[in-house]
Amino acid sequence: MPFHLIVGRGATASATARLLADGGDRVRMVSRSGAGPDHPGVERIALDATDADALSRAAEGAATVVNTAAPAYTTWPEALPPLFDAVLTAAERSGGDYVMLGNLYGYGPVDGTLTEEHPLAAAGPKGRVRARMWLRAKEAHDAGRVRAAEVRAGQFLGAGAYSIFSLLVLPKVLAGRLALVPAAPDVPHPFTAVGDAARALVAVARSADGWGRAWHAPVITASVREAAGRLAALAGAPEPRLASMTDRELTLLGLGDPFWEELWETGHMARRPLSVDASALAERFGVEASPLDGVLEEMLPAYS
Repeated sequence: MPFHLIVGRGATASATARLLADGGDRVRMVSRSGAGPDHPGVERIALDATDADALSRAAEGAATVVNTAAPAYTTWPEALPPLFDAVLTAAERSGGDYVMLGNLYGYGPVDGTLTEEHPLAAAGPKGRVRARMWLRAKEAHDAGRVRAAEVRAGQFLGAGAYSIFSLLVLPKVLAGRLALVPAAPDVPHPFTAVGDAARALVAVARSADGWGRAWHAPVITASVREAAGRLAALAGAPEPRLASMTDRELTLLGLGDPFWEELWETGHMARRPLSVDASALAERFGVEASPLDGVLEEMLPAYS
């Protein structure tokens, strides 16, 4: 019986696995830890996904290989190519389709509304490597070696989301403390709900004609302040206090933790308004953004 192989164990990987399994499909999840949702339809395997041969054996007979893998943020330029090449190899050998979970980094700074037709013109290392990974998959698709597609998401919100908002804003707002953010708190920003990204991945994976291109996942357009205000109202917390980190503060933080240095590359996404057009996915598959309040409510139980 065909199954879906999911590489990764994060919030979107787990949400995608549950969605597929709840629909009656078999799912096999692969990660270094072997973690994943406790579901009768989900098989979890501990495996190093950079091992193309081992991953190919796990993928044998898969109808779809879904790549949600996300190595440490600071290692992308070095870690993504061997990992994504191994996943692409496994997808090709399996004879199944290949769906990648991506983001908006590959475009670089964009004026106006961002569509899937915009060139991948990023100048920074994380954006360039993200673009390169999709172009390799697209090349394999165009050569007839595999059917490939990419779903590009904004900053994640929702249960289990790992993002600037979940790390720096949510706990401070719930505690009634000042939240310092490496962003302009009042500019519109594209957020993607974990569940919406999962629904987009599943829709593309099950489609007959969603291949050979990228799709923008559904986006909730809101400022950080707006999202924080709705979160506080839902939780009964005080009115949020937000402030933007100065360049000096970000530089000093970077001296102690390389993560902060990585944020310079994507500053254009956090300090300038960014509009993302996700209408193509909505029109083709009917997958639209969930209401902001519902997505924020999903995040509260972990902090209660």
